[in-house]
Amino acid sequence: MTPSAVPPSNYVALVLLRATARWLRLPRVERNAFNDTVLAPVFAQYAGRVAVRHLDMEAFTGRCSDIALLETADPRAFYFLMEELRDTALFTEPYFEVVDILLGLEDGYRAFEAHKPAAA
Repeated sequence: MTPSAVPPSNYVALVLLRATARWLRLPRVERNAFNDTVLAPVFAQYAGRVAVRHLDMEAFTGRCSDIALLETADPRAFYFLMEELRDTALFTEPYFEVVDILLGLEDGYRAFEAHKPAAA
């Protein structure tokens, strides 16, 4: 396979988050309003460049309460999205704390193998 035949790889970021007591004290209706009025517009700015999924984890691990799974072909778009989020109450109150960020390259080995010259 030639490098031009290899589809672009996506970066996948797992952002491990821990909900703070401040977030947990909010009534659920306020949490939902925050998601709709603050987070949704930020994510909309990056629609088509960064796909975002949310995973609830609190029943399965003590390490984090939530995971944001973000997928992009452009790591700068991921970085800019994170900067946008840092300017919101998500992190300024804070409602959530970042526990860790794990970044991987989807099928990175395939791109590497396609890029590497064939062995003689």
